[in-house]
Amino acid sequence: MNEINDFMNWIQDSNHIVFFGGAGVSTESGIPDFRSVDGLYNQQYDYSPETILCHTFFMKKTNEFFRFYKNKMICLEAKPNVTHLKLAELESLGKVKAVITQNIDGLHQMAGSKNVIELHGSVHRNYCMKCGKYHGIESIIYSKDIPTCECGGIIKPDVVLYEEPLKDSIISDAVESITKADMLIVGGTSLSVYPAAGLIEYYKGNKLVLINNSTTPYDKHANLLLKTSLGDVFSRIKNI
Repeated sequence: MNEINDFMNWIQDSNHIVFFGGAGVSTESGIPDFRSVDGLYNQQYDYSPETILCHTFFMKKTNEFFRFYKNKMICLEAKPNVTHLKLAELESLGKVKAVITQNIDGLHQMAGSKNVIELHGSVHRNYCMKCGKYHGIESIIYSKDIPTCECGGIIKPDVVLYEEPLKDSIISDAVESITKADMLIVGGTSLSVYPAAGLIEYYKGNKLVLINNSTTPYDKHANLLLKTSLGDVFSRIKNI
């Protein structure tokens, strides 16, 4: 594929690469996209994932929220795949300066990436809504029903739910990183969820790479469009 050769050459020639990734980065580690409802889903839950994962539902039906969250959103057995590992390697070589992710699984950090901007938070961080105390993921997975702090407050995962805004500081970090990028690689995301998807508009360079099996609204803006899996592309990166 000539496109793959172009991709490799661009990486060789770039020194401030930023990667922007979505759920498709982690599906190759066995973490399902929650929008892809499995066959047993309707037998287990009375609401759609988007309904359950909103702030109103969390506040009104907290017990049902945590039943879904613990069963569907926490996948501690998942391991980093080739995309995570290659991005960490490229960072260690001084090529990749930042990884911006919509995922909450922490796999980029597990692979060794240091500068990871988590737009939607992380399952590994949780805090008490009453006293603000930090709690690890064990407080969630080992709790019965609703996890609670010693003070009696509900422990909330540090993840951005529907109806909740992204943190201003996180958006600022992402915008600054993308603005400085000489190459922007976007992969595993439909680019349909805002404001996250709109962040790529801050890239003003000429090496915008989109890697996705399906069509996105930004395909026509890409300088290089790779209609394949992330694993197929990143597994070819050698001897950078």
